[in-house]
Amino acid sequence: MAKKIIKILERREVPAIKVKQWLPGWDKIEFDAAEHRRKPSPHFFMFSLPARELRSLSGIARRKTAGVTPRAADLGIQRQHEPERSEEIAKFVEYGFPWSTLSEAKRRSSEFNDLRKPGWLPTAIVINILDPDDKRSSGSVAKKDLVQVDDSEGGFSKIILPYVEWSQGWRPEEAPPFEVIDGQHRLWAFDNADADFELPVVAFYGLDISWQAYLFWTINIKPKRINPSLAFDLYPLLRAEDWLDRAEGHAVYRETRSQELTEALWSNPDSPWFDRINMLGERANRWVSQNAWIKSLTSTFVRPWGGGTSRAGGLYGSRLVEGQEVLGWSRAQQAAFLIFSWQEFRAAIKRSNEPWAKHLRILAIKSGESTSADDPAFYSEHSLIMTDQGVRGFLHVLNDLCFVKAPHLDLRSWQVERQAGANDTDAVTLAMTSLRKHKVASFVREIATGLTKFDWRTSSTPELSEELRREKLVFRGSGGYKEIRTQLIETLRSGSEMVADAAGRL
Repeated sequence: MAKKIIKILERREVPAIKVKQWLPGWDKIEFDAAEHRRKPSPHFFMFSLPARELRSLSGIARRKTAGVTPRAADLGIQRQHEPERSEEIAKFVEYGFPWSTLSEAKRRSSEFNDLRKPGWLPTAIVINILDPDDKRSSGSVAKKDLVQVDDSEGGFSKIILPYVEWSQGWRPEEAPPFEVIDGQHRLWAFDNADADFELPVVAFYGLDISWQAYLFWTINIKPKRINPSLAFDLYPLLRAEDWLDRAEGHAVYRETRSQELTEALWSNPDSPWFDRINMLGERANRWVSQNAWIKSLTSTFVRPWGGGTSRAGGLYGSRLVEGQEVLGWSRAQQAAFLIFSWQEFRAAIKRSNEPWAKHLRILAIKSGESTSADDPAFYSEHSLIMTDQGVRGFLHVLNDLCFVKAPHLDLRSWQVERQAGANDTDAVTLAMTSLRKHKVASFVREIATGLTKFDWRTSSTPELSEELRREKLVFRGSGGYKEIRTQLIETLRSGSEMVADAAGRL
C-alpha cells in the first residue's frame, strides 16, 4: 500500500491521479513474498515528469559505466539497451516521422522541411517506486533519496520527490528510487532534449519484482507477440516464473534459446564444434544432430528448476538460489561460457595420457586417420564425446556443478559492457576474454581435467574386452543420459576439492 506521510521538509511535489484497479477475485491469487510475489497495492498512480528528471531518478544514467554497475535490481531490462533504438527515438522526438528517418544530409537541407511533424510520446513510462524496506543487489534507497506518496486526498495524490528543486547533476546516493519496468529506451533518448519535455508516468509503489516481470510480459509480449526469446533475454527474471512454465511462450523461449546457442557452437570458429554439428539431420553426417543438441540444452542449461526437488536447475533458466533472480547473462555471454567450457574440455583431453585416450589415438593411427590435427581421443567416432549421450553428459555435469557452486563462484559479477546475440562472433570473443579472468574459469578447468579420468570409449570401440563392452552398453538409448550423468558425477567425486564437494552435493 502507498504510505500516508507527514510532511516534515519542503520537497518538490508532483500531483498524481490515484487509480484503483482491484477485483475481489484477485484476493484468491496465491501471493508469496518468498518468491518475490508479495501482495501488491490495489492502486497505482499517474503523473508526468520532465524526461531528464525521470531518467536521473531511475538511475539509467549509471548504465554507461563499464563492469558491474550499481542499480536498483538486476531486473535485466536495462541490461539489453540498444543505443540505435534510443537514437531513433531521439530523432523522432525532434521532428516526428518521416523526417526522423531521413539521412543526415537530407535533414540538413531545407528541401524536406515540410515533412517535419511533432514527435509525441504519449505512451506512459511504467515504473516502480521502491519503499524503504525494498532491497536490491545494490542495496536499498538511501533515506534521503526515498520518494514518498501522499494519497490522503481522495482520488488525488502527491508524489514527493527527494529534493526541493531538481538539478541536472542530481544522483541518488545508493539505489535509485525508481525502477523502470517498461520504457527505458524512451528515457535514454533524452541526452540533449529540452528540459521541459515531459513524459507520462504510471507508477506502482513497492511492487515486488516478480510482478514487475509479469507486467513486462503482459505489456510487451502478450498483445504484441514479440519474439519470446528476446523478451526473456530482456527480463531474466521471467525465465523462472512458474506461471510461465505452463505457458506455450516459455517452451518457445527455451527451444529458441537452445537453438541459438547450438548455432553459435556450430558457427563460431573458436568452438570445438565449429562445423561439427549435423544442422540438417542428414543421415550421412556423423556429428550429433542439431535436434539432439537443442534437447540437451533444454534439459540442462536452459531447463526450469523444480523448486521442491533436489535436482539442480538450469544455469540459464532458473534461480540460482531460492528466492533470488535468474542469472542475467546476455546471449553472447551464454554462448561464450559454453564455447569456453568445451574448449577447456578438449584441451584437457588432449593433455591426457589416460589408457582410454591412448587407445583411441592408437586406433586412429592404425586406421590411417591420425594425420588430422584433431585429437582422436576427443573427435574419434569411437569417443562417447561425439555422441548424443556424451554431449548431454558433459553439459549436465558442467551445468549442475556450476549451479551448485554459483554463489561461491559469484557468477553475477561476470558482466560485459557489450551486449549482443549468441551469434555475434566479436561479442562472444570479447566475453570469453573477460571470462578467462573470472574465477569460474578455473572451476571449469578443474571439471574438464577431472572428466578425463572417465573412460570415454563407446561400446563399439575395437579391441575392448567383452566385460567392458557390456558395461558401455548402458549408455545406449534414452536411459544412457541418466547413467552417464551418474557415472560422470561419481568420477568427479575424486577430483579437486571444490569439484569433489559439488559432485558430492549432487
